[in-house]
Amino acid sequence: MLSNLYKDIKLFRFDDKTGEVYILAGDDIQVIVYPNGEWEFLNDPEL
Repeated sequence: MLSNLYKDIKLFRFDDKTGEVYILAGDDIQVIVYPNGEWEFLNDPEL
């Protein structure tokens, strides 16, 4: 989805202890992906 919005992925971090993936895209989109595949925005880019 982020690549379809033409947002640069500036940071990609995998935490091997928790299995979570953190993604910072553009200047304002923060997403966390949990080991079970669910994900959520850490901030609301619409605000």
